[in-house]
Amino acid sequence: MLGSTLVVAGATAAHAAPVLLSQGRPATASSVESADYTPARAAFDGDLTTRWSSAFRDPQWLQVDLEQRAALDRVELVWEGAYATAYQVQVSDDAASWTTVHSTTSGDGGTDVLDVDGTGRYVRLLSTARSGGYGNSLWEMRVLGTPAGTDPTDPTDPTDPDPAYVDPGHPNVPVRDSGPSRVEVVGSDGAWDLQVDGRPFTVRGFTWGPSFSAAEHYMGPLAATGANTIRTWGTGADTVQLLDAAAARDVRVVMGFWLLPGGGPGSGGCIDYRTDAAYRSTTKADILRWVEQYKGHPGVLMWNIGNEAILGLQNCFSGTDLEQVRHAYAAFVNEVSVAIHAVDPNHPTTNTDAWAGAWPYLKASAPDLDLLSINAYGDVCNIRESWEAGDYGKPYILTEGGAAGEWEVPDDENGVPDEPSDLEKGAAYVSSWRCIREHEGVGLGATFFHFGTEGDFGGVWFNVLPGDNKRLGYYAIARAWGVDTSAMNTPPRITAMRVPGATSVDAGRTFTVEVDVTDPDGDPVEHHVMLNSKYVNNAGGIAEARFTRTGPGRFEVTAPQLLGVWKVYVFAEDGRGNVGVETRSFRVVAPAVPGTNVALGASASASSFDPWNGDFSPARAVDGDPATRWASQWGPTAWYQLDLGSVQSFDHLQLVWEAAFARSYTVQTSDDGTTWRTLRTVTGGDGGIDGLDVAGRGRYVRLDLTERGTDWGFSLYELGVYRR
Repeated sequence: MLGSTLVVAGATAAHAAPVLLSQGRPATASSVESADYTPARAAFDGDLTTRWSSAFRDPQWLQVDLEQRAALDRVELVWEGAYATAYQVQVSDDAASWTTVHSTTSGDGGTDVLDVDGTGRYVRLLSTARSGGYGNSLWEMRVLGTPAGTDPTDPTDPTDPDPAYVDPGHPNVPVRDSGPSRVEVVGSDGAWDLQVDGRPFTVRGFTWGPSFSAAEHYMGPLAATGANTIRTWGTGADTVQLLDAAAARDVRVVMGFWLLPGGGPGSGGCIDYRTDAAYRSTTKADILRWVEQYKGHPGVLMWNIGNEAILGLQNCFSGTDLEQVRHAYAAFVNEVSVAIHAVDPNHPTTNTDAWAGAWPYLKASAPDLDLLSINAYGDVCNIRESWEAGDYGKPYILTEGGAAGEWEVPDDENGVPDEPSDLEKGAAYVSSWRCIREHEGVGLGATFFHFGTEGDFGGVWFNVLPGDNKRLGYYAIARAWGVDTSAMNTPPRITAMRVPGATSVDAGRTFTVEVDVTDPDGDPVEHHVMLNSKYVNNAGGIAEARFTRTGPGRFEVTAPQLLGVWKVYVFAEDGRGNVGVETRSFRVVAPAVPGTNVALGASASASSFDPWNGDFSPARAVDGDPATRWASQWGPTAWYQLDLGSVQSFDHLQLVWEAAFARSYTVQTSDDGTTWRTLRTVTGGDGGIDGLDVAGRGRYVRLDLTERGTDWGFSLYELGVYRR
């Protein structure tokens, strides 16, 4: 065990009586050399015979969640032989925005005892240069300090004195019974405000997810958070249902108009705003039609012309063309804004994009807009710096925001984005709100993403009420907006989740999932274990797993058959309309087969293979690499054949299918490649891994594939022929 000798003489404590905060706490890392032998947690177990070791590349990081906010006093690093020569120690409240409390470029290994001064819940060692060709390796990392009392990353804690919770902005302005409100941007030079009927108004709200026809059902829970605004991306005949329900709850609507290519890179269609006069004319007329129809509704707050199109145009153009089309798009937005103001003088106009880099185009080519808007998640606290650097001369609102997205977080040990926890997501709303409010006189509020009910992959990442159950983020932002949550029943807290052996889970077999769950109200908690395959086949849905509860917070889960990185979710429901959700990734691999694979490296041929999209030649299914595959051309039947080089005896076949599997096929063998003997006929195949016990002998092995399981052809990652 690591003793108390790791103290530098003369070190001055920044806080009285520092205590060891990190031992046994949840740990993550950018990579691990071996999930079984050198995991991240081994650097925080207090045992100097175990260690964390990273992959052999730069940069790398090791992170610990102290599970409470603390004032740090000292960090002790006990290096194994593979140490970092350049590294930083960083601290964070949300595991998204980091502050460096120590930095060196002259690390020499051994034991480093570092006096630090910082406050946060998360501590990270970020290595940027290694001492040699190996990775980074630590026997132990110890973080010492003083707990700061309440935990700001439990954003529903009513005892937390964080000042962000007492700055909800201006009091609400009731929606009038009929007729339009007068909404305008007032002030100048960094002292702007939004006024509604002559009263100052702070935008507090969400983006809207349910159907407009369900607005009456969901508007009450939204208004209960203290929200006064919702944002849409499109306006049509059914928007009146949303407006009516919103106005009845003193909530106003940012009325969205979709312009191509909306939604950022890869979304929508490619439009050349320089030349496509027909699209511009038709779209402008359609927008003005809805402005004319809804301009008198008391629930309208403003008109939002377009979403993320300036960013999205990079998917359509490049170079000089991209610059020209972006300015042409901004000029079209300006043209529409001018036309809206002519029809409706009572409501301002804005335009949303996903980066502050869009604002120079609007500044140059869309001067008629009354204010700017931006979608930002993990980067939201940098908006102020971007605005000040650009001197844009107009205020802004945040039109999407929340927890850091897939594109902003580090990868986990399986190489997929490491999704923030429920606690981190709740804290992200509060942190984002704080940053917007601190940009006083310029940041006029926010509509956070997302008041959605979907419980799919994206819904779990961002929604505050998947499946109609409220999450911590719902209560977190309610507190920030001035709602007293102290008497409310709030969701279960999942403070840790573990999937032992997550980098190698045998297909079709069971693996363990463990969670630490508490309910602040003492409610009984019901658990559901779910699976998602987005990183395998881009599926968004989440399906119930086959699982058995084997102890408190412990589950044995049946792994899917399809290879690749999956996500497992635990939903903890309290029966009171609340849910906590945590997720981890796990990699499904083919089960090891004892014996000799006589097919490895064999000569392979097939009726066809796909020559267009990569190397999908027959040899790829016997190369021993589970990431390569043979794929046939699309057709109802195919064959795949191996020449083992000589007559071989075997007793087991393992077929590792890609998504394009065979529903029916026969396994055949031959001594001469002409006369074939059928060893097994398979019908009703479901893909994944087929393990077949067959007693065979021959030089040639062939799969006669007679029925597809999909509309594609047939595709095998590996075909193993084993002699056990």
